[in-house]
Amino acid sequence: MVKTELCEKLGIRHPIIQAGMGPFSCNKLCIATANAGVLGLLSTSGLNSDISQPGIYKHFVETGGASVDDDKATVLKKVLKQTSEGTKESGGVFGANVMVSAESKELANLIINTAIEAVEEDPGLKERFRVIFTSAGNPMGWGDKIKGAGFTWLHVVPSVKGALKCKQAGVDIVVASGHEGGFHTHWEPIHSIILVPAVVEALAGSGIPVVGAGGFCDGKTLAAALALGAVGVQMGTRFLATQESDFAQVWKEAVVKAGDRGTLVARGFVGPARWIKTPSTLKHQENTMALAPGVFLGRPDDSASEGARTLMDNEREGINATYRGDEENAMCAGGECAQRIDDMPTADELVQRIVNEASDILEALPKRFLG
Repeated sequence: MVKTELCEKLGIRHPIIQAGMGPFSCNKLCIATANAGVLGLLSTSGLNSDISQPGIYKHFVETGGASVDDDKATVLKKVLKQTSEGTKESGGVFGANVMVSAESKELANLIINTAIEAVEEDPGLKERFRVIFTSAGNPMGWGDKIKGAGFTWLHVVPSVKGALKCKQAGVDIVVASGHEGGFHTHWEPIHSIILVPAVVEALAGSGIPVVGAGGFCDGKTLAAALALGAVGVQMGTRFLATQESDFAQVWKEAVVKAGDRGTLVARGFVGPARWIKTPSTLKHQENTMALAPGVFLGRPDDSASEGARTLMDNEREGINATYRGDEENAMCAGGECAQRIDDMPTADELVQRIVNEASDILEALPKRFLG
């Protein structure tokens, strides 16, 4: 058993967070991971796919126990109700991941307002729906609404500068995400072994705990994160490749089959993104070099530019192909840790394996090195 401050703050058994990945839902996965004793996160980005990716929107809605005839607020409330009911017996804790980039601000306000309404209408929901996790944007301006409603607020950052901005904004827990991470990554390639201890040091004395993300996938990497000063880890790609994962089977299998040097970076919806290496994503990388070279130069581009829009349209087509099971044209995101993933266990099996391995490592280290 590995216990940290993260467990105490969130009411979870193990210091692990399941990332709220999109564009597919995490509706079933969130229930499974919360029941396994970690923080389960619902993805909400699929709520914005009703026009551009109707098949994915339908998947998001129906896996949440809702109907495509429902408005978006009703869909989210039904997803939250289903998750609450699915975690009631175990007492599992869950939250919602909300993208707060400029492109997503309108939807972010809808999601957060709806979450607040849901817990006001059903106070019992708040027993396990405890977290709002913001990502892909500036944390400033969100704190009063989120913390005022009684949620614990987590925000993910790619830099020390971002972490200090979280401190200023009043974020409760900072997630430091290294460049190894899957899908949305950052403009500058700062990796977890540098970023995590740097953020821990920058926030020393603030009382804000730090969680590591990017490359974490097993007991070895959990133990490493704790050694770097983190209180736990967030994992996306590793949980994507589980039996309960809502993601398309083609996507899950692409992670398992990725192998050595199996990922690349190219343009994504809100900047750089890490993809599983396939003919489709290799072509997307070439197109990124031609149309949005700032991805490789650490220079943020204008998402409204013609080049960025073209690449985002290509991305939508690739993810739609993934949804359809079209392996030849599919585009599947994934972190660098995909090369270390070779199976598809249940969420509970995975969590127990990670925790047992980390516990054994942490127990053995003093005997090995401190004599």
